[in-house]
Amino acid sequence: MQVSTIVLYGAATAFALTSDAAYFDYKRRNDPNFRRSLKKEKKLHAKAQKAQANAQNENQREAIHDAVRQAQMEGFPTDVEEKEAYFMGAVARGETLCAEGPEAAIEAALCFYRALKVYPQPQDLISIYDKTVPKHVLDILAEMLAVDHTVIAEDDDEPSHIE
Repeated sequence: MQVSTIVLYGAATAFALTSDAAYFDYKRRNDPNFRRSLKKEKKLHAKAQKAQANAQNENQREAIHDAVRQAQMEGFPTDVEEKEAYFMGAVARGETLCAEGPEAAIEAALCFYRALKVYPQPQDLISIYDKTVPKHVLDILAEMLAVDHTVIAEDDDEPSHIE
């Protein structure tokens, strides 16, 4: 290919892109129907993104609820030495999972939750977690603790009286 052919193709491409941009700008400024359709598309796109974010949040809540319920079904050790070994293993695994990235955040938070359940002074451990655990994992852990109370309330045999 000759240089003049390459320059010609480049100029034609640049002209086509510039003319498309100019036409789009003209339509946007002067055609009220076109402006309305652009606004409508923008609103639909925002609505779809919001629905997708809500679905992801709901899926995460369900995963957290299932993880807490599974951990409670597995149970926690009762012997002092077993508790200590369980605690150390859970914290070590949680720290390892935190280093892997955000995709392992729920599993890491579950490890910290398990360690918290066997620790003698959970309030002290929470203050340590505040300083050492990444915020996104700490937020999931807080949700797990909130779910823990609702799971206990659901498992009671007493009927609830809602009037």
